[in-house]
Amino acid sequence: MGLLRAFADAVVVGAGTVRAEGGRALWTPDYIFPPGTKAFAVLRKALGRQETPRLVVITARGELDPSERALQVGALVLTTARSAERLRKVLPKACEVRAISDGDRIEVEEIFDVLQADGYHTILTEGGPELFGELVANDRVDELFLTISPVLAGQKSDESFGLIRGVDFGRVPRRSRLLSVRRHESHLFLRYRLRESDFPPPLAGESRVGA
Repeated sequence: MGLLRAFADAVVVGAGTVRAEGGRALWTPDYIFPPGTKAFAVLRKALGRQETPRLVVITARGELDPSERALQVGALVLTTARSAERLRKVLPKACEVRAISDGDRIEVEEIFDVLQADGYHTILTEGGPELFGELVANDRVDELFLTISPVLAGQKSDESFGLIRGVDFGRVPRRSRLLSVRRHESHLFLRYRLRESDFPPPLAGESRVGA
């Protein structure tokens, strides 16, 4: 994860992910792997990147806690016109709030228009599942880095775990191609290619299972 962040111009997350982290998290390479701090800095300098990737938070409703550590450090908050005025009043001065939608939703293309205009071309998204689902549905995810951990997590609620929530691909599921597998002890680190344009159409009568 630290290496992925080290390569990124920007790290894009949804407001729900910021809330779920409990107020302490930073979306920087060294935060996730402190021993690699110096190496990450050298890599980013060689790549011509800024000192740290730009944290971009997506929120249509503006439900953000100003005390979140990541917001105290500073983030680019992309929101709706309705939420922007209030967020500018309550978020730390280190944050930049931009209204990119006049409606109640933020469309994926609106997000990418802003990021590309700001010069952010290598973009890492770390969710959550609703934002990731929208990105996949709009064919905006090139690669998926999926970690399988040897931990079984239970839950009492009716809401199931998943990479994607709020998007139904119906009878046309998104396919992926495995690019690499790495193992560390009992963890598996999987890398998939997701872009639909890279896959040939299925043969008549052929069925395929996505990742």
